[in-house]
Amino acid sequence: MREKLAVEMMEASEALEFEQAAKLRDRIGFLAHVQANQDINPANVEEADVFAIHADAGQFCIEVFFFRTYQNWGNKAYFPRADKALEPGEVLDAFVAQFYAERPAPRLVMLSEEIENRALLADALSARAVGKVEILVPKRGEKADMVAHALTNAREALGRRLAETAGHARLLEGVAAAFSLPASPRRIDVFDNSHISGTNAVGGMIVSGPRGFSKPHYRTFNIQSTEITPGDDYGMMREVLTRRYGRLAKECPRSLETSAPEASGDSVPEWPDLVLIDGGKGQLEVAREVFESLGLVDVPLVGVAKGPDRDAGRETFYRPGLAPFKLPPRDPTLYFIQRLRDEAHRFAIGTHRAKRKREMGKNPLDEIAGVGPARKRALLLAFGSAKAVSRASYGDLAKVPGINAATAKLVYDFFHDKAG
Repeated sequence: MREKLAVEMMEASEALEFEQAAKLRDRIGFLAHVQANQDINPANVEEADVFAIHADAGQFCIEVFFFRTYQNWGNKAYFPRADKALEPGEVLDAFVAQFYAERPAPRLVMLSEEIENRALLADALSARAVGKVEILVPKRGEKADMVAHALTNAREALGRRLAETAGHARLLEGVAAAFSLPASPRRIDVFDNSHISGTNAVGGMIVSGPRGFSKPHYRTFNIQSTEITPGDDYGMMREVLTRRYGRLAKECPRSLETSAPEASGDSVPEWPDLVLIDGGKGQLEVAREVFESLGLVDVPLVGVAKGPDRDAGRETFYRPGLAPFKLPPRDPTLYFIQRLRDEAHRFAIGTHRAKRKREMGKNPLDEIAGVGPARKRALLLAFGSAKAVSRASYGDLAKVPGINAATAKLVYDFFHDKAG
């Protein structure tokens, strides 16, 4: 069943039917989880961890199964980044050692490949464990079947990952064709701003790399300028882009990165090959001015304007000096760009909400030097809220148990100076 679904997923991916491919991928994952938890419950192995590695197309997948009290307690797939020239046994050797660096090992560890440091690693794990830890590479019997089962899962997990990667690579090729880029972009920066009537304004940047969204590279920007009129989207975009790329130009000059040896195809470079701005002609012109002022004239910029009534599928794309255009409604590249824009919007909105929540949770009493937790608690118990404290007279403040005359004057002056 899983094999049939895997073939259908590959066919859907090849046909650029990515929604269908994603559904099939999820079904395969569900079946793998069910089978992983039902197919093997060993009769003679009380506790063990099983490691199986599969390599293909220069990538590795290590599937780990956990058995306790003669039952399968689950499994997880890992995709370690390793030199393509390494043998699977070498990758597995390093992985297992790192895997147990901060966790105890069971009494039995089983591997699909022989590793060079097996005896040394077994001694090291035994020294940290309550009893002896044995590391085996079984060739027959129930233990070998357990390893073979893990290896099948590793092979299928890597196959799914390669299929997804291939589909993503074709989407990046579509982006390059749509925006006349010289090559598929290895990094796309996408910007969006969020605020409510200008308050708690933040800018968000999400990044898409060779494998999809690269969340370690996401950035947020609290709008700092006091000269920006609340709700001025152009002003906010100008500040965000200036701060982001002005700093990047100092820390990692573009000339140095472009002259450096080409990085791994999976890595995300510091500089973008494409910058997408959530907005139309006006936002794009702001971006163009910022990049020109920074001397960055070779970074492709595209504004993504939402369609009438903000309808997805009717976006208009703007590029400096070129006529705006649209992509066909069912174009996979359009769906991909919509996903990028939606992720940027989700990230900016989430950051804005978190900031607003923090601001709403602030208590003005926290800002008064000399009013610690005990005095703050006494004031709140006496008046019920910080707002009521701000309205209290000096005499009423001085009557609160635990509040002396000096503190009462401090609190009274704080609120009335502010009011004035």
